[in-house]
Amino acid sequence: MAKLGFVGLGVMGSRVVKRLLDAGHEVTGYNRTKSKAQWLLDAGMKWADTPRAVAESSDITFSMVTNTDALRGVTEGADGLLAGLKSGNIHVDMSTVSPAFSRELAKQVAAKGAAMVDAPVSGSVITLEEGKLSIMVGGDQSVFEKVKPILLNIGPKATYVGKNGLAVTMKIATNLSLAVQMLAFSEGVLLAEKSGIKREVAVEVLVNSVIASPMVKYRGPFVLEMPEEAWFDCYMMQKDMNLALELGRELNIPLPTTATTNEFLSAARGMGLEKQDFAVMFEVLAQMSGVTK
Repeated sequence: MAKLGFVGLGVMGSRVVKRLLDAGHEVTGYNRTKSKAQWLLDAGMKWADTPRAVAESSDITFSMVTNTDALRGVTEGADGLLAGLKSGNIHVDMSTVSPAFSRELAKQVAAKGAAMVDAPVSGSVITLEEGKLSIMVGGDQSVFEKVKPILLNIGPKATYVGKNGLAVTMKIATNLSLAVQMLAFSEGVLLAEKSGIKREVAVEVLVNSVIASPMVKYRGPFVLEMPEEAWFDCYMMQKDMNLALELGRELNIPLPTTATTNEFLSAARGMGLEKQDFAVMFEVLAQMSGVTK
């Protein structure tokens, strides 16, 4: 098996590494806060002190960080991932970032004699842990074929969507619908609740109805009880919504529901709820509606 490296061991990245370890891969990892990776070290992951050291010890290096600035931070500089890449290496970036920066990074990787694909994921912590995560991949198709068997250790579906930057574009197009759906779901729950239907009954009906997408099924119950650890917090979701709105302006595509939903994320952050899962938009709408639990 190829030697794998992984930079960025957050909520999702750490669980991706666990699946790779469980599949029998040798993985060397790096995270800004080493203590957060201790459970992976206990599970057999090796540690590197810098992103560069991860790349130097790996044939295929993954990264999964919060945003464009974070990706720039772990790839550039003397200790950055780019400095550790060798000819023939592959870099797989699973972050949701600016498509323009993703394409630029792919060019920098190519200048090192290596190859890069962008491979963001669609799903949540629970779908990842259940082995149901789907992955979209952009870049050279021959490189995709090389990494596909490894990606299938992470989730059951890896789809090639086109050249560099298009997978992260597809991810942005996907994620905008998550927040929009959550806001619409919240509207339905509150309309039922304020009419006299118990909130838990409304949720039960909706998550078993025709409108119940996979996201609604696993995140809808959050309006009854929010998770202690956000699966995808307001800050992260708004980052993706802003990327979508930026692309919409570039491509002359109106995104009215995205823009409206984004304002509710701004309101949630203004209310000090930015670290809560983005499903907390329900609380914003509930307060506006005069509804309390």
